Amino acid sequence: MNAPRDEMELKEEAIRAHYAAAAELLRGFDHAPRLAKAAAVEPVPERSPGVGAGARRFRSTTPGLVTRSVARPEGVRLAERVQGIAGDDLPTAAQAQVLQALRRALAIALSLGEVFQEVTGLAELKKANLEARLPQNRAAEFGELLAAEALAVLSVFANATAFLLAPQAGPEVAEIGDVEEVLTDNAPLALQGALWELDQDIALWAEDDARLIAVVLAYAEQLMEKVRLRAETAPRLGAFTGAAWRIEADDLPITGFQPARKVRGTTLSMAFKKPHEVVGNHIAKYQAMRLAKMLMAYDFERKLNPFAELGGFIFTFMGDGKPGTGKTTLIQMMAGLLNDYCKVAGYPFRYQNLSIDNVDSYQGKSGQNAKAFIQNVMDPAVIGFGTVDDIDQIAGKRGDRQSSAGQQEITAVLMEAFAGANTVVRGNCTFGMFSNYPENVDDALRQRAGARFLVDGPQTREDYIDILALLLGKKHDIPLGDHDLFAAQEIQRAVAASFEGHSVPHEAGLKTVWAEVEARIGALDTLAKLGAYLKAIQEADARFTGRAIKNITDAVKVRAMDFELPDAWMEDPELFLFRDYDTKSAMIAELRRPITVDMVVQEINRYADSEFRYADKSDEVAIDTMVRDMERAEEAKRRYLKGRGA
Repeated sequence: MNAPRDEMELKEEAIRAHYAAAAELLRGFDHAPRLAKAAAVEPVPERSPGVGAGARRFRSTTPGLVTRSVARPEGVRLAERVQGIAGDDLPTAAQAQVLQALRRALAIALSLGEVFQEVTGLAELKKANLEARLPQNRAAEFGELLAAEALAVLSVFANATAFLLAPQAGPEVAEIGDVEEVLTDNAPLALQGALWELDQDIALWAEDDARLIAVVLAYAEQLMEKVRLRAETAPRLGAFTGAAWRIEADDLPITGFQPARKVRGTTLSMAFKKPHEVVGNHIAKYQAMRLAKMLMAYDFERKLNPFAELGGFIFTFMGDGKPGTGKTTLIQMMAGLLNDYCKVAGYPFRYQNLSIDNVDSYQGKSGQNAKAFIQNVMDPAVIGFGTVDDIDQIAGKRGDRQSSAGQQEITAVLMEAFAGANTVVRGNCTFGMFSNYPENVDDALRQRAGARFLVDGPQTREDYIDILALLLGKKHDIPLGDHDLFAAQEIQRAVAASFEGHSVPHEAGLKTVWAEVEARIGALDTLAKLGAYLKAIQEADARFTGRAIKNITDAVKVRAMDFELPDAWMEDPELFLFRDYDTKSAMIAELRRPITVDMVVQEINRYADSEFRYADKSDEVAIDTMVRDMERAEEAKRRYLKGRGA
């Protein structure tokens, strides 16, 4: 296992000391491309008399370096390029955010370059070179250190730019081609080359503010990757890759050439599934479809969803089932629905998955990854969908000696985020936890899943015919036979039957409790009798606590919202999505259904069934393990005695 890596703080005053140099770079400098070919782009238009002609040119203040370049007649004026996109005299909010991010990223990069110089002795070599006293035998070392500093500074600039602009990312994607002007003569020239190429890309591809942010992010990510590949064979980078820094004000970690935020979550490349392609899993499919529409009711001005205020919003849910029953297909369906709805409404959509790759051997890094995942999905400026697939492998069970420190960190972060003292449910995002073995998930974390989706796959003869026909496709001549294709998947009818099936318990342990309570007090038709049933469940399973009751009542409120938001509301945003918050809230309230005894009984049984199912599986696994251990001990004893001749 790798040793923990301590992070050093990159001081804020050191970063701000480079603001002037960073602003000067954005204001203007001369650069003649060396590796890239200049495109035929329009010069930056004059914004007001004297501004363009009088733009100052950047000159390096780094001791020991004299850079020479042949300029384009108009130079590179990136700030004016950005502000000229909308054709207005004043910068838009998006343009200001881009320029602020670029200035901040440049200042961070220059500050870290300064640290690199001091640590490696490059600062002294630069001074000696300026004074013409650099020893001949150190000339090669000087050149290698200059190149290493250039790579480090470029990486930090691109990394910080992508990190700072990620919250502003929308659904737009920019294809800008390869990054070519990656210069490693020295850090100032490297930054000039990067900004020159960014200026070219903005001129070619950024016709509006949304595209501007997409272009800058695309360039930053490609530059990071290009520099990382170049650094694989570059010498003298140990001072950069062997240490870690953090910029406290931005919560930005710098760890070598690793991106601070691996997934921006704005573009989806997964294979979406349509609802009819999810066979079986009727309740899970129905709730996922409704949840997707619920999320779209979020009001970006009020930063609140009427469903979150009225009740019935699903903030967290647990999907469990055997391998191959359709959990991934359910994720693909819900993400596809949200992606399509957001495209129609013009809303930014962010999907992100917390995977096993986020469990890190460095102390604290797994927790940081989990926090970044939570923050990205909960960003109030987007519609967010976060998933934790195979959560039993990612989040450790407290007290389990086989769980790594990283897994324990993730458990702590998820528990605090899903139901902590500072958790705010705005209704713009939802988190789904999925597992084939939910009994291996920490009890307290599992109970933070407000809804339970049993993903049990196809069940009936009709389901199996439907899934066979779906997967075979149409390229065959096999007759269908006596079957109404996909009729069994008609969602309203299937869901009604599924809910009705929970009017009595399914699990053996809960059936015993149900029979005892019903024989003692009769039909559960009052709050007092329902409370007695809940208490009896708690006596049978001590883990059935007050949080379980809250989850059940939340599920009942979801059932009260058990109506389908009309598809027309998603297809024409003016009908619902673009209405003000109060109007949307009133429209939803009109559709709300009354809560019935049957709803409460069914939701108690659904939730309690899942807990008994998890407990039974967990107990069986523990018993099987103990039996195997005893059998091995007996066999070992038999062989030992046989070897002794006994």
